[in-house]
Amino acid sequence: MDYLPLFAELKNRPVLVIGGGEIASRKIDLLLRAQAVVHIAARELFHEVNELVEAQQALWIASEYHPDQIDKVFFVIAATDDAELNEQVYQDAQRKFKLVNVVDDQARCSFIFPSIVDRSPVIVAISSAGTAPVLARSLREKIETLLPARLGDAAQLAGCWRDRVKQRFQRMVDRRRFWERLFSGEFMHQATAGNLQQAEAILAQSLQHPVAQRGEIYLVGGGPGDPGLLTLRGLQVMQLADVVLYDHLVSDEVLDLVRRDAERICVGKRAGAHSVPQNETNQLLVSLAQQGKKVVRLKGGDPFIFGRGGEELEAAVAANIPFQVVPGITAAAGATAYAGIPLTHRDYAQSAVFITGHCRSDGREPDWAALALSDQTLAIYMGTVKAGEISRRLIEHGRAAETPVAIIARGTRQDQCVLTGRLDQLADLATHAPSPALVVIGEVVHLHKQLAWFQKSSAMMTPSSALTPII
Repeated sequence: MDYLPLFAELKNRPVLVIGGGEIASRKIDLLLRAQAVVHIAARELFHEVNELVEAQQALWIASEYHPDQIDKVFFVIAATDDAELNEQVYQDAQRKFKLVNVVDDQARCSFIFPSIVDRSPVIVAISSAGTAPVLARSLREKIETLLPARLGDAAQLAGCWRDRVKQRFQRMVDRRRFWERLFSGEFMHQATAGNLQQAEAILAQSLQHPVAQRGEIYLVGGGPGDPGLLTLRGLQVMQLADVVLYDHLVSDEVLDLVRRDAERICVGKRAGAHSVPQNETNQLLVSLAQQGKKVVRLKGGDPFIFGRGGEELEAAVAANIPFQVVPGITAAAGATAYAGIPLTHRDYAQSAVFITGHCRSDGREPDWAALALSDQTLAIYMGTVKAGEISRRLIEHGRAAETPVAIIARGTRQDQCVLTGRLDQLADLATHAPSPALVVIGEVVHLHKQLAWFQKSSAMMTPSSALTPII
C-alpha cells in the first residue's frame, strides 16, 4: 500500500494554496467544502478565485510565496505552472514536516487527493496512488450509480440515535447486528426515499422491541479462484458474516474479501490429508449458528458440485437452522472458459459430463463404458491422482488413445497452467500439474490453441517435451 487512506477534519484549520489559477480554483473549492480556512499566495487570481476572496471565503495573504507562510498551516498545495517554484515549495514543506501536494507531480506529493463520492456524512474516496487518475474517476462514476442520492440522510439519522443504541445494547456485536438489520431493511428504504419521519419511527420501534438474533448458515460458492468471478450476492453475504468456514480451494484473493472482523476457520480438505472430518465441519456449522451467529460456509467453485454442500445443509435441516445457498461458478465452467476450451461444441461434443476422480468409499466404480463415448466432454474434478487409471479404463472401454486431453491447473488464477496431450499420455501430464487441477478429455481440447485468451502461465507439452511456459 503506497498511501494510507485517511479522512482529515479540516474545519477551521488553515491550509496554504500556492497559485491562483484554474487548477488552484478546483482545489480551493474542495477545501472550502471541507470548511478549511484557505490561505492563497499568488501573483494573480483566476476570476472564480477572486470572487471567493472578495466574498471573504478565502484569504489572499501574499502575491509571492515565502517559506514562512508554511509554518502555521495544516498542509500545503502547490498549484502553479512554475516547476522551480513547485520544487521549492515541496522542499520547504519536507524540511518543516508539513504535508504537501504538488498538483500533477506524484513524486512531490506526501498526500494525494482521491476521487470522491460525496453522500455526506458518507464519503467514498477512490485512489490509484496517482498512477491512473482517469481510472479512479471511472470507478467513482460507477460507484455514484450504486449509492442512493439520499444515503447521507440515513447515515445522519443513524448518527442521531447512536448513543441511544449504545445504551440499549452494551455489547458491540449486538449493536452491529442491530444496525445491520436496520440498514438492510425498511428503515433504509424509507430513509433513502426521503421519508425520514417514517424511517425514524421504524428505528425507534426496532430499538424498543428488538428482534431476537437468529443464527443462519449461508452456503456460498467462491468460484474457481479469480475474485472477479465471485457473485455479487456472494460478496454481500461475506460482508455480513460473523464467522467464515472456508476450504483450501478458496483463493487468497477471494478470502481477502471477507468481512475484516469476521472470525475465519479453515476446515479445508486436501487429497489424502483431511484436516477436519466432514461430520465435525457439519457440527461446527450447526453449533456456531445456534449461538446466534451468521455463519458463511465458503467453498471453492460451486457448493453443490462435488462440494458436499448438500451434506452440510442436511445437518442444518436436522438442527432446524435456517440457511441460504449462493451458487458459485464451478471449476469445470470457469477453468475451461479461461483456458479457451468450450465444454460443448456442435462439431466436437454434444454433451459434457462432470465427474470426480475420487471413488466412493464402498468401492463402486463409474460406468466406464458410458464415459468412454466419443461425442462428449469429460470434466474430471480431482482427477490427477488417479490419472493413469482413468486413462487406462477409458481406453479399455473404447475411447481412442489419441483423444485430446488437457489438465488445467489453478484455473482462472494468475498462475494458471494448461497442459495438453493425448489420453494415453494423461498419467505423465498429471505428474507435472500443480494443484488444484481439472482434467478435461474430449475433442474440444483442440480449440485451446485457437481460443486461449488467458495465458499467464500456459504450457503445451507432450511427455517427452520440456515443460516450457508460453507467455
